[in-house]
Amino acid sequence: MKIPVETKPAFWGAAGGAVAMAIVGFGWGGWVTGGKAETEAAQRSNAAVVVALAPVCVERFQRAADAFDNLAALKKVDTWSQGDFVEKGGWAMVPGSKPYEQVSAVAKACALLLAPSA
Repeated sequence: MKIPVETKPAFWGAAGGAVAMAIVGFGWGGWVTGGKAETEAAQRSNAAVVVALAPVCVERFQRAADAFDNLAALKKVDTWSQGDFVEKGGWAMVPGSKPYEQVSAVAKACALLLAPSA
């Protein structure tokens, strides 16, 4: 089969346009692959869970019988290990928050709300 001479430039133009569109779309247009979209969605949903559960953790901490003593102990602990203190106390564990990373993130956010750094 012989391709007419007039259509050859059209095919090259279409191929070049497709390449240019892909470069512009992925480079500057904000297009992402399915895997990256899923990763970003998971990160955003985990962040939303932490934002939603941190106030619950604070309330559970404050309702504990020895809340005043626990808050004093929390403030004495180094900043980087305050999340571990809250996590070990069990205040960050909320039904439905299964992944360890999520519980740890909630505990860190809770500690930050309870004893903000200077």
